[in-house]
Parts: sequence; C-alpha cells; structure tokens
Amino acid sequence: MPPESYAILDEALDAIAPYGIALDNGNFNHAPMVAEALCALGRPEAVMGWIARYRPRMSPRPAAAERIRGDDWREALGRRERFADWSLFFTEELQRMPWRAAVALWVDRLAPGFCAAATHGVIRVGHAVRALAQDETRERRRELADALASWAATYQTLASSEDGAGGGMTPRQAIVRVPIMPAERRRPGNITVALAALNDFPEFVPVIGWIDTGGAVAPLLAEETEVFARVCLANAHNAPTAIAFIHGVTSHAALGNLAPCLGEATACKALRHAWQTGCGLYACYGGGTAMAEDIEPPRADGDALAERAVAHGDEHVIKFTEACLSRNAIAPSPVYLAAAGRILGLIPRR
Repeated sequence: MPPESYAILDEALDAIAPYGIALDNGNFNHAPMVAEALCALGRPEAVMGWIARYRPRMSPRPAAAERIRGDDWREALGRRERFADWSLFFTEELQRMPWRAAVALWVDRLAPGFCAAATHGVIRVGHAVRALAQDETRERRRELADALASWAATYQTLASSEDGAGGGMTPRQAIVRVPIMPAERRRPGNITVALAALNDFPEFVPVIGWIDTGGAVAPLLAEETEVFARVCLANAHNAPTAIAFIHGVTSHAALGNLAPCLGEATACKALRHAWQTGCGLYACYGGGTAMAEDIEPPRADGDALAERAVAHGDEHVIKFTEACLSRNAIAPSPVYLAAAGRILGLIPRR
C-alpha cells in the first residue's frame, strides 16, 4: 500500500494507547490490528469510525507494577496481569537496539509460544512490524512494544516431541494425518482453552515434526498458509469455527510480515510452531475433511471483498479478508478469495 494510506495510523494508535490487551468480556483487543489492516486494505477513511464503534468494548490499560529486569523475563512469561510491565520492558529494549534487531531476538525467544492468546500475540506483532516498515514513528514504535508485550504476557506452548514423528512430509501430505480430538475430550471455552487441551492428547504431540522446514522459508510459508486457508474453507461452518480457523491463516500472514526481520534459523523455528498451531486448531475444531480441494472460481474480486469486509465491520472479518488478499498477492491461489467470501457469510455483522 502507498504511504498515504497509513497517514491516519498514528492518530489511531494514539486513540488506542489508553487501553490494554483485553476487552470487557475478557477476549483479546483487536483495535490496533484492525487499524493497521484497514490501512493495508487501502481504506484509511474507515479507521477512526471503526475505533469509535469498538471503543466501548475496550478495557483500560493497567498500570505497570514491577519492572522486568535481565533474565527475569522468563518468570514473567504468560502472566497477563504483567502486560504493562512487559510494555515498559520492550520500550526499553527498543531504545537500546534497532527495532528490527529486537524483533529478530524476541521472535526467536517467543516462537515456541506461537499459539499464545489464540495466536493474537504474533498477529499483533506482525501488524506492528508492517506499519513500522512503512514509516518509523514514535506511535508505531510504542505499538511494537505493546505488541511484543501482548505476546509475552499471554505466552502459551503446546506439548511437542519429534520421537517417531516421521518428518519430511509436505504440509499437504501431513495435514490429512492430523488426529482429531474426540468430541467428548474437547473442553468448553475459548480457543486458548481448546488448544491447552492438546497437552492431554498424546496423539497430537509429534505433529510438529511431520514437515520438513529445512528448505527455503518463503515457499514453505506460502504452502502452509494456503493449506490452512483450505482447512478453513472445508471446516468453518458457523461463527465459532470460522473464528477458530481464520487464525491459522492470519497468524501465518503475520509471520510473513515478520520474515524480512528474521534470520533463516528463527524463521524456520517460527514456521514449525506456526504449523503446529494451525494443526492444533484443526485437531480441536475440525471434522472429517482436512481441506478443500476443488474450489469454484470466486464470485467477487479483491476490491469487492475489501468493501464488503469494511461494511461488515467485524474485527475478525476485516483482518481475515486483509490477510487473504495480501497472501493472494504474494502467492496467488483461488482459495484465498473463496475463503474470505465464505467467512463474510458465517460471522455476524457488527
């Protein structure tokens, strides 16, 4: 997108700054991600109105309580109540090193927690990094600190083992082998609760090692993202499943935004955990068909889908549509427009 489509973003980030990572119902605050996604869609005129409608759902930003120092950061991982402490920590990190170096360092450290807050941690960082790549402003550096803080404060891992994993498969080969958690073993609650149940599902543990991440990053990222778009298209049948499966795509799109900052080893590490997380969503919410194969030509083009997403207003719809359009521009596939169109019809309008 041209820089002018991002001209409103700093004003939007200032409007969002007084709020924390949670909504009043306990779910994740999507405001900074949607603001950046609307700019990426070329719809900056929609940003401030969308924030005004969303603002009543947002909870105030907590005050910092205890400074995180040195190696103490490990003890603070996964503690949501320390978001403000983490934000201060990352503000200082971004003062002592270039922001791209900080992203490379901390994505490597946080990658095992890729599934944190239903992947919203990595997604928010991906949006923040793409905005900073457009222009380095005070507001966007602050948002990167908050984005990294949201990932660290919600840090969550999935059990994994590569013993007898039978690696070397492509994502298309491996996805059909992912075990589906029986309905009676699924836990009621949100996506985070559902993913946590995988730690008591030993059949899932070796999935992380099934694919070969030893090659070039960009083609594997493209293949993984397309596979999870096909999983979404085949398995999303109502609002809850739609919201679950879109995160397999939006989290991979976020990783695509981060990849230019990452060394090869870190990018491959993140891809492995992105794969594991996407498979986890399928294991928790999937049915008998792993992914859509034969896809009808989409009825709407990208511009029409973007207009429909903005008019729809739901945060998930806007972010998913933008992710599908951006990935389709990088590695075209009919699944992206098809999936975006389907999700528009499954999630209620705001």
